Order: sequence, then C-alpha cells, then structure tokens
Amino acid sequence: MRVSTAVRISLSLVAGGLQAMSIATPWDGQPQGWLQLLSMGVLASLLLYQVWPGKGKPAAHASSAAGLGWLYATAWLAGSFWWMFIAMHRYGGLPEPLAALAVLALSGTLALYAAAACALYAYLARKLGPGRPAVNALLFAALWLLAELARGRWFTGFGWGAAGYAHVQGPLAAYAPWIGVYGITAVTAWLAMMLASTGRQIFLAPSGQEGERAWRRAGIDGLAVVLVLCLPLAQQRWLPLQTQSTGRLRVALLQGNIPQDEKFQPGSGVALSLRWYGDRLLQVPPDTALVVAPETALPLLPQDLPAGYWPQLVARYTQGGSSAALIGLPVGNFRDGYTNSVIGLAPGQGPYRYDKHHLVPFGEFIPVGFHWFTAMMQIPLGDFNRGDLNQASFTWQGQRLALNICYEDLFGEELGARFADAAAAPTAFVNLSNIAWFGDTVAVAQHLHISRMRALEFARPMVRATNTGATAWIDHQGRVRAMLAPYTRGVLTVDVEGQTGRTPYARWVAACGLWPLWILGLAVVSWAVWRSRSRRAVSAGVEP
Repeated sequence: MRVSTAVRISLSLVAGGLQAMSIATPWDGQPQGWLQLLSMGVLASLLLYQVWPGKGKPAAHASSAAGLGWLYATAWLAGSFWWMFIAMHRYGGLPEPLAALAVLALSGTLALYAAAACALYAYLARKLGPGRPAVNALLFAALWLLAELARGRWFTGFGWGAAGYAHVQGPLAAYAPWIGVYGITAVTAWLAMMLASTGRQIFLAPSGQEGERAWRRAGIDGLAVVLVLCLPLAQQRWLPLQTQSTGRLRVALLQGNIPQDEKFQPGSGVALSLRWYGDRLLQVPPDTALVVAPETALPLLPQDLPAGYWPQLVARYTQGGSSAALIGLPVGNFRDGYTNSVIGLAPGQGPYRYDKHHLVPFGEFIPVGFHWFTAMMQIPLGDFNRGDLNQASFTWQGQRLALNICYEDLFGEELGARFADAAAAPTAFVNLSNIAWFGDTVAVAQHLHISRMRALEFARPMVRATNTGATAWIDHQGRVRAMLAPYTRGVLTVDVEGQTGRTPYARWVAACGLWPLWILGLAVVSWAVWRSRSRRAVSAGVEP
C-alpha cells in the first residue's frame, strides 16, 4: 500500500500533537499513557514504512526519516510548551508574531535531536534487515534515549514533555524507582516500535507456511510486549521497595494567587503579596509544624521590605514557638549579585538559605549573545547568580527537606546528588513555584506530573507551594493526596509522612549521574553499527 508524502507529513504532525496531549490532557490535566504509546506507535509505523516500503518500492533516504521525526518532535514540543508564548507576549511585551516565532524556533531546534535519532535509525535498521523486530526496536529505543538525554542535559537542558511523564500512573510507573523517567522513555520507544512491527507483520503476512511463520513471530513479539508491561507489576508484588517512615509533619502550603501582571507592581501586587502572605505567616495555628510560602512570595529584597516587616517574621519563628517557615524571596545586593532564594526560619537554629541552582534561560539568566532578545521584553528578575548543586537540606522535627524552586524538579539527576550519603539523604521534597507566568494553561498540570515522577523515582513525598497552582501534597508513591484548586487563594494543610531508604534509581544516579543510560544507549548503537558493517562485509565476501 502506497502512502503519499502529504499523508505521512500530516500523520507526523498529528501524532506529535497527541504526544504533547498525553502528558496532561487539556480537558482534565490527566496523563494518558495509552495515548503516548499510540502517538509514538504512529511515528514508528511511519519510520518502518520509510525503511521497508514493500516489494518493488525503493526505500526512502535517511533524510526523509529525519524530516518526519523533526515534524513529529516539533509538533510535540510546541504542543507541550506553547504556553511560553503567554510569558513572552502577555507579561514580557513581545509582539505576538515574535513570541510565536520564538516558541516555534525553540521547538524546532530541540526537535533536531529526534530528527537525528530517526535518521540514524533508518540508516542502521535498513542494514540490519527486517527479520528481527525486537532488535530493531531496541535500536530505536537506544537512539530515542540518547536524543532525549541530549535534549534534557545539553545547553542547560530542557527535558519538559518527555514521554515518560505520561506514565506517572499505570503499569510503567513502577519502573520509575529503578530506571527513572529517561529509562521509562526508552521503554515506551521500544514498546511503540514493537507494536508497530507486530502490526506490520500481521498486516503484510502472506498466506501459506510463510504466513504462519509470520503470525508465530508476531505472537512471540506480542508476548515480549506483554512481559515488559507486566514486569513492573510483578516487581511490586514480589520485590517491593523497602522504605521506612520518618514520622509525620503538619505542613501549611500557601497559595496567594497574585496576578502575574501585578505581582511586581508597587501599588498593587507587591502590597497585596506582603499583606496576604504576611498575615498567613504570622497567624499560624499552634499545631502547624511548617509553613511554606511559594517562589518570590515576598517580591522584594529583605532590605527593601517595609520597616519592621522582615524582623517581625524572623522573631515569630526564631524566638520560641514550635513552627518553622520556608519563604520564597529574592536575596542579594548590587555588588554581590542576586539569587532566587528560600529563607528557612526555625526556633533554636540560625537562618537557612537555599539558592536556586538551575536557572531559567532568559527569565533568570541571559545566555551569551542573547541580550538583544531579552532587551525586547519587560520581564523583571533578569540575571540571577546560580546556587550550588548539592545544597544542604532544611532539617526540622526529624525531617530533612530538600528544596527545589520552579522547574528544578525537572532535573531528577540533580536532585539525586543529594542521595549520595544515605544518612543525610532527604526524607521529603519541597517545591516552591510561580507558574503564573504561563496563565491558566496545562503548564500547571504538566508541572504537577513532573513532581509526581520525582516522588516515584526517589520514593519521597513532595509538597508544592505555588502562587497559582498546583499547590499539592504528593505521597512517596506519586499519588496526589491533596491539592488546592488552581487560581484560587488559600491554605492547604496536610500531614506529610517522610521516608528513608534509597531506591535503586537514587543509588545509581547519585553515584554516576545519567552516565549509565548514556553508556547503555551508546553500547546498543555501537553494536548496531558493528553488526551492520559485518553483514555488509559478509554479503560482499569480505572477512568482517
């Protein structure tokens, strides 16, 4: 069956859009793992058609596979973080065409990783031949893994929208404590290619004995798919992870819902923020052990706050009492620079400070050569200093709380550095964010699922205090136990149970970072290159 170029292009774009939708659907914000597998399965089917179009039809050049992969990834990534348009246009003042072009340019640039993976797959798979679907699927998974690692780590990294986040619930979620989100992403790529290959075998199966053999091979491949889907369920049943409770902590999470276009305006948003957060921080119920105010909840430097405001807060939490506070605000001065920080206050101990390490390009630091771009926008908080990678946890009432600000929880390998010493490893995560930059969009739900994945990977609860949402408590199994309605003003009080004990993922990522995945992916690709050369040498009558 011949599939026209126009149809292949259309399918690539639609499938990419479905991949974006699978991370958090627009109608309810929930992840849809089946939709993610379907979308990637369409891409896999298109690649198979490019490599083996059928009898009497020439295979397409690897550049055609690269084009389809690029279209798929551009649609997927633009669909995942289109809301950047809101930050650049509505709050940054960038004209609509330029803001849209910037989102497309970022998506298209990051899509080059997927394009390269698809091109290499087409080139190597053609040489390996169609007889081993599982091997070809393994090659595709390895190449996709390497592409996603590069996207998530190189040039500051931006792994938002990775396929693994569609599986924070469902059978593949149980892989998270073992191989992390990148490992799950590789598994989804393998499954998608296996399903596509199996469907192709069945669809093209001839009659007679050859057809029976094709059906048997398809059946074996189908069993392999079922095994991969069921393996984590068996692990949960017979080899459960061993973590221990470190007790409960009553936490109050503040959500001020301060409009972003007013947040840094002295006559409106600043006054509202100081009044609302100040009242909640000073009027703490006696049974509350910890109060968390989100990223830049206080939008002024401590020395610029109204007279007596900051000393009153410090006195409230350090001079007697039984409550502690974590407060997001900028810190620093003109001479030493500024940081996006969290200050911790607690009785009987000096002030704690956490400085954001993984800064947002253009929002919190200006990449070299791009000052002209940021000059076109009127976004405050332009150029911060970077905090250290492995900063100490905030210790309070037997819990070690590992802080992260905004999208720092996207980088699980960086959070993993805090698990190198088992005795000092965090017992819970605390995320402080302000997603109001991106309006009332799916960004809130996407970020919630990123936090859920970190909870799964490390078997640690995550509490999230945000300006507009999602302010939530996620338990150590990645389940959302309580959440405030987004875009409302309120306080969420929860009893968080900390955990100790390290998952397999926490152990190896703390010791080696993501290098084991890099090495595994490169090893598979290297084997495929060697194997393809061996086959070519044998077919030519040359000793390989």
